[in-house]
Amino acid sequence: MTETVAVLPAPRPHIRRVPLDRPWVWLTAGWRDLVAVPGVSLAYGLVPVVAGWLAVLLMLRLDLPYLVLPLSAGFFFVGPFLAVGLYEVSRRREAGSVDDGGTTLLAWRRNPDQIALMGLLLLLFHLAWMRLAQLLFALFEWQTVSSWDRFTDVIWTSSRSLPFLALGITLGGVLAAVAFAIGAFSMPYLLDRRDSNMFEAIATSVAAVRLNLRPMALWAGLIVLLVVLGMMPGLLGLLVTVPLVAYATWHAYRDVVRFD
Repeated sequence: MTETVAVLPAPRPHIRRVPLDRPWVWLTAGWRDLVAVPGVSLAYGLVPVVAGWLAVLLMLRLDLPYLVLPLSAGFFFVGPFLAVGLYEVSRRREAGSVDDGGTTLLAWRRNPDQIALMGLLLLLFHLAWMRLAQLLFALFEWQTVSSWDRFTDVIWTSSRSLPFLALGITLGGVLAAVAFAIGAFSMPYLLDRRDSNMFEAIATSVAAVRLNLRPMALWAGLIVLLVVLGMMPGLLGLLVTVPLVAYATWHAYRDVVRFD
């Protein structure tokens, strides 16, 4: 019998312990969803691509090239909120419902107040990361770099590059780890359980990560890898990697969080 650990009083969730290689199962299930509904999937994937292009152009237009990288990294904080409609695609397919792109756009209505609050919390993490990045660049006196080419040259050739990157990765990693623990399953939980609240969802997500540290660490690494690979070809790879990660996240949630 599969071991589960209760999080909250009945009938609230139990957390199932899963083996280390389980993230590959989630990705396989996510790929099946993507192939089954390519139109809706690619339409959702186009949103972060266009938003990313506009954000980068804005930063360059405002002569703030040093904010392009932290702004791109901020996607990991707000991604779960942006993927609510994709979670709904997987939920509806699991329930045997007809896939309807229009309906998934209104997925947030299943639990509007709590989903909005969770989205606000994730946005605050993003803003905190952006502010931290600004302070970091100011500390190393790189805030006046005038162009993207000049910025990339300075960041890799300056004598301060190594301590700058080390400190940035450390601080960003700590913030990202906290955000991942809080947000790994919170949005799918709020979408799935219409009577739930943000605090319950966060408690469940943190417990799921804590009780499955190794597979969840692998899952976090795979998410980073897939999103970074998606960003490399001018963000176009996000067309596929964003829906793939979102669908796989739903299946991870259903695999780890149980109510029976």
